[in-house]
Amino acid sequence: MAYDPDNVFAKILRGEIPCKKVYEDDFALAFHDIAPQAPVHVLVIPKGAYVSLDDFTQEAPDALIAGFVRALGKVARQLGLDDTGYRLLANTGRDGGQEVPHLHVHLFGGRMLGRMLAKAD
Repeated sequence: MAYDPDNVFAKILRGEIPCKKVYEDDFALAFHDIAPQAPVHVLVIPKGAYVSLDDFTQEAPDALIAGFVRALGKVARQLGLDDTGYRLLANTGRDGGQEVPHLHVHLFGGRMLGRMLAKAD
């Protein structure tokens, strides 16, 4: 999957599409998902043109990788999820269910989340 500079998250990073911002620093932007799947459902995206976690871990500078991972923890703590727990999910590629060609990590919380995946047949 090639990076599309006109994807929705690139437009949000450029300020062309508004978002309900939760957190921002030099490495990441976090905002509420427009179709939440849990009481807390925030997307965290790196500041850079990275298609997926695979692309990001191969191409991003170490400082950006570290800053992005730290931002995930900061957002969870800011939302008060560090005591009760939360889930992080990054879909990669077609089989992983990735829909937008910009790395994004879903942060879910606010209730018991249950099993990660249904049992395989």
